[in-house]
Amino acid sequence: MHVADYVWYITVGVLLALLAFDVFIIGRRPHEPSTRESATAIAFYVGLAVVFGLGVWLFSGGQYAGEFFAGWLTEYSLSVDNLFIFLIIMSRFGVPRKYQQTALLIGIILALVFRGVFIAVGAAAINQFSWIFYIFGAFLVYTAIHLARQGENDDDDFKENAVIRFAKKRLNATDEYNGVKLTIVKNGKRLVTPMAIVIIALGTTDLLFALDSIPAIYGLTQEPFLVFTANVFALMGLRQLYFLLGDLLKRLVYLSIGLSVVLAFIGVKLVLHAMHVNELPFVNGGHHIEWAPEIPIWFSLGFIIITLGITTVASLRKSRITKPADPADPPAEGGELDESTPVDSPNGTTAELDPKTQAELDSIREPEPHESDAKKS
Repeated sequence: MHVADYVWYITVGVLLALLAFDVFIIGRRPHEPSTRESATAIAFYVGLAVVFGLGVWLFSGGQYAGEFFAGWLTEYSLSVDNLFIFLIIMSRFGVPRKYQQTALLIGIILALVFRGVFIAVGAAAINQFSWIFYIFGAFLVYTAIHLARQGENDDDDFKENAVIRFAKKRLNATDEYNGVKLTIVKNGKRLVTPMAIVIIALGTTDLLFALDSIPAIYGLTQEPFLVFTANVFALMGLRQLYFLLGDLLKRLVYLSIGLSVVLAFIGVKLVLHAMHVNELPFVNGGHHIEWAPEIPIWFSLGFIIITLGITTVASLRKSRITKPADPADPPAEGGELDESTPVDSPNGTTAELDPKTQAELDSIREPEPHESDAKKS
């Protein structure tokens, strides 16, 4: 795929302009986006990615368009999983809702920076060493196994890494927020606010997810232009998606399992590709392994769509079945004593009741026959 320099410049310029608009215009004041604002932004960014993919199809053919859409869907799914971790971090540190927008924006920018660095490093490594696909494939298979062992997405899955623990232990921190500022001065001493710890947590999480996402996208396309644009489009609108979905993110309980299947598939695809272009002297004498198949992109795209679709449907069904009981439902045990409450002990004898309960029973006992006759007369 040949991409002229001016196309690179225009694409990067437009995407940076969109990002700057989101940062400096929409996100200039801390607030919680409304449902309409979030839905409009997500529809715009998703529509823009679809139009871009159709443009790739028009100018470069269906093969590269399929690579873009497969890469975009995979990266978008990984970003949503990343968003679930963001949700846990916000909850753990008690970030006020009106400040979460700013924290998310910083987290997304950090994700874009980290992925940009890894894209450049990955492209350089692929151009120099074809055997790097073996490493990418093995790493993705390892990641897939790790995700599968975690099972369902759960708040308990998040564990603070060494950087977060160091920051909380070594930095002079306070539990008091100072807007979206990272520090506050109290009693003449400058202290770090919880927002600074949150930013560190988001940044380190972004770094870990970039390690997964870049080998995954290179397993679907080796075109740096498509790798870059798929990642940028996958990060656009995540801030609004966070507020639009809200608790729905927690209902995607099988997302990690679905992603583990996708990553394992891409990992195997990378290993097969590495075998097909093998140059390692100790593998097949340094010759290509011709019997190793090259999985076509249409198959990869279909596999990813079907897997993610099944994952979403199964997650929503599971979360609907296991939803918590309605607070209005009567308790299983206890409650007030009424006429139907047994007062006999298990051995058949009358249980001893406290005076208050006995008085309640006496007041509701049926009248004796002579009492009824007296009332009638």
